[in-house]
Amino acid sequence: MHRFHLPSGQCQGATLFLTGREARHARQVVRVRRGERVAVLDGAGHEFLCDVEDFDRDQVRLTVGETHSHPPPPCRVTLLQALPKGKIIESIIQKATELGAFRIVPLFSERVVAQLDAPGAAHKTAKLQLVAIEAIKQCGSPWLPQVEPPLTPNQFLARKEQFELPLIASLRSGSRSPREYFRAFHAQHRRSPESVCVWVGPEGDFTPAETEAIQLHGALPITLGRLVLRTETAAIYCLSVLNYELQSPPPGC
Repeated sequence: MHRFHLPSGQCQGATLFLTGREARHARQVVRVRRGERVAVLDGAGHEFLCDVEDFDRDQVRLTVGETHSHPPPPCRVTLLQALPKGKIIESIIQKATELGAFRIVPLFSERVVAQLDAPGAAHKTAKLQLVAIEAIKQCGSPWLPQVEPPLTPNQFLARKEQFELPLIASLRSGSRSPREYFRAFHAQHRRSPESVCVWVGPEGDFTPAETEAIQLHGALPITLGRLVLRTETAAIYCLSVLNYELQSPPPGC
């Protein structure tokens, strides 16, 4: 079944309309036919199973047959990702969406090569949000992660956001397995965390000053094994481990 995306504000009533990019994709790429059943995701937990009623060059009219509501994930995972070179960030956004990230925050750390002015950052953010939209259409996630405008680690830390389990991928000695932190959290709270963040640095890692500042704000250093991973591999590794730990039964069960 083909999937499409419409913002929740456009998913009111028994008739939905695909326009713009979604209409072109429906008409020119997957070539939907009248009477065909398709799915529409609003990215806010709702899936609409619709029948194609009619279409023209500019829009596709759908009739809603079934509506399914999905609860939000029990844990909101934020990926704080240093911007890599080129288009690698697009692959990271795609994989982060597939792995259930709630939010992705690109970072201009000191060792990041790319820099953007305000208009460039806004354009980049919009483009990355489209990557996330395409990813939920591919994997069927009813929840669309938010991609925020790029900012520096210090700018993010200045927000003083609180996470129940803040982590940072670290190459330093003394880093611990993520499982140790999850087990310690469960031993203290008798439940899994409801909010987790993980910081992933650029090639060469965060600078010592950045790492110190992040850890002073509570982030716990985790090891990703004995090998040095590329930043995109580190992001996927971290999110995969978080997914596994959050979906595993608590210790002793």
